[in-house]
Amino acid sequence: MGDFQPEAHKKGVCGFNFIAFICNNNSAVFSAVSLLKIIVQMYKVFVNNRPLFLTNKIEKETDFQLFLLKSIDINQLITKIFENKIEKAFLYHPDEKEILATLKEKIPVERAAGGLVYNQKGEILFIYRNGKWDLPKGGIEKNEKKKQAAIREVEEETGVNQLQIIEKIEKTYHIFKRGGKFRLKITHWYKMETSFEGKTKPQTKEGIERAVWIKPKEVPALLKNSYENIKLLF
Repeated sequence: MGDFQPEAHKKGVCGFNFIAFICNNNSAVFSAVSLLKIIVQMYKVFVNNRPLFLTNKIEKETDFQLFLLKSIDINQLITKIFENKIEKAFLYHPDEKEILATLKEKIPVERAAGGLVYNQKGEILFIYRNGKWDLPKGGIEKNEKKKQAAIREVEEETGVNQLQIIEKIEKTYHIFKRGGKFRLKITHWYKMETSFEGKTKPQTKEGIERAVWIKPKEVPALLKNSYENIKLLF
């Protein structure tokens, strides 16, 4: 279940070439003059399968637009990304502990959970929906724990049960539009194993056409037709 959009990622050091740094008070955007470099890429949030980076440090050499997270009109920025007017952007905030909290103040948040599921043959469970390969996931219900939600969503979307959570892996982030409003979805992912040997049952009412087991060697080719956030899990 869910909105079937891509997500985001917390990451480490990253460098890009960028000419920058005139601050426009109206748009809170930095643009060309001196060479800067983004040193720490704290979070990667996907917007229409394009990256929006949240960072707390800048230095030399970059080649994208840099915005002040605290003062940016986030809806205007996201709209431009959806309209393909911005290919890649960075949101800067000096306090790494406040970066995500500041973004959450600007946009409604929804939480989801899902599974990277392995069977006894070492195959990985994928679903096919909206013309893309994806992993089973969906919204966390009220008073539901994240692990419970992850298991429930895998069972509902694929018919696979007998699930055991091995470990928590990543949190991914993406922005989507629903009811005329942009929303930030945070998805908690868990590595799972199962002894299930029955036939999968894709949840067709949620638009899922297939639920299949994929051999590890076949995953790279499959990921070419998947979402950027899903690629981060491999």
